Amino acid sequence: MQKTEGGSPLNLNPEPHAASDRRRLRGGAPIQIGLLGCGTVGGGVLRLLAENAGYLAERAGVPLVVKRVVVRDLEKERVSALDRTLLTTRPEEVVDDPAIDLVVEVMGGDTPARALIERAIDRGKGVVTANKFLLAAHGPALLARAGARQVDLAFEGAVGGGIPIIRTLRDAFASDWVERVTAILNGTCNYILTQMRDTGASFDAALREAQALGYAEADPTLDVDGHDAAHKLIVLAMLAFGAQVDSDDVHTSGIRSIEEADHRYADRFGYTIKHLAIGRDLGSSLELRVHPTLIPKQSVLANVSGVLNAVLLEGRAVGPSLVYGRGAGDLPTAVSVVSDILDVARSIASGVAGMQGRGMSIKPRPVRPLAEIVSRYYLRFAVEDRPGVMGRLAGALGDAGVSIEQIVQQGPTQAGAAGDAAVDVVLITHDAREGLVRSALDAIAREHFLREPVRLFRIEGT
Repeated sequence: MQKTEGGSPLNLNPEPHAASDRRRLRGGAPIQIGLLGCGTVGGGVLRLLAENAGYLAERAGVPLVVKRVVVRDLEKERVSALDRTLLTTRPEEVVDDPAIDLVVEVMGGDTPARALIERAIDRGKGVVTANKFLLAAHGPALLARAGARQVDLAFEGAVGGGIPIIRTLRDAFASDWVERVTAILNGTCNYILTQMRDTGASFDAALREAQALGYAEADPTLDVDGHDAAHKLIVLAMLAFGAQVDSDDVHTSGIRSIEEADHRYADRFGYTIKHLAIGRDLGSSLELRVHPTLIPKQSVLANVSGVLNAVLLEGRAVGPSLVYGRGAGDLPTAVSVVSDILDVARSIASGVAGMQGRGMSIKPRPVRPLAEIVSRYYLRFAVEDRPGVMGRLAGALGDAGVSIEQIVQQGPTQAGAAGDAAVDVVLITHDAREGLVRSALDAIAREHFLREPVRLFRIEGT
């Protein structure tokens, strides 16, 4: 008995199972589907399966039939496409039922989703999931488990909603080498930043509007602090770079610290602010980071606004390629999930299950420390308006080996405790190693003329 990364038993010689036997001799028998979860995305999946049943049966070669739906509350109102006699609160009625060929997990989270997916795989069932958190933490182990069982694990819905980015990386870029991924992966952040830029709204006001419109959760922490985008970047890195990485190694910061003034200064310098997930293959290591970024106003990602998502890939042979569209919501994500269902069902019906992950090589790869990355920087200082301050700022940066490309002083912005005015000094640096920039900022932080913490944002030429 071999064990996976998470310690769950991995039996490489499972007993024959009715599902795997039927896979070989099924003829035109329907593909029986069990659904774990029936929230927003699950409801969208049921709606698409019902509305497009005839078309999907033609594409798969056999009918696709939902046999069981696992929910927490049997009494809760559900989509009209759901036959309520299919509901159960017992997940074993899906993962242990030999008549079910394909398990769709849209519960989210780690527990009990991981154990249920492992159990379904061990029983020879194909699995479709939209669980980015689970894949970021355990994706390589789950893919290895599915490969050992010769079943499919498909996860297009985990990144980018309706954007076909997983297929693009897995299939369209199979003959090329991805050198860089630059992406807008969180619609909540993108909507808030768009509103701040276009209307002059504060972060708090833009967030409240996003919540009122249903674009942000009541607790928006996962989105606005960058963790959602970081999970998605880790999943993309598996396919783009064949990398298994720990989430602690991915620098992650959100958008709470951005103020209206930063949008105004960014525009003055010819940039717009976007929350980006950035991955680069450096050969001996990877660069993986998620943070607010200044990008040129004429770049393709600068014009991705509102709740839309976009992923810009750069292949060694093909060059840049952009995948763009709705990145969240019931139907966009459900479209990706149902597309995976169709692919896995077709493989089962054809007797070639296990093709989704075949040939996929995922290995641990080191991530370059943030202090070693090289970038240009936007630095905004709120300082006392008195002679010599600008010279001391430039001197501290120069002493650390950081050169200045542009500098602007704007003010006064506010009155200090003694009635003296504070001004903004905004610097754009040339390329510099982050560790040197941080060293200069540590020295500046000890100066008495500094009124607020320094605002630092990286600049990308995307």
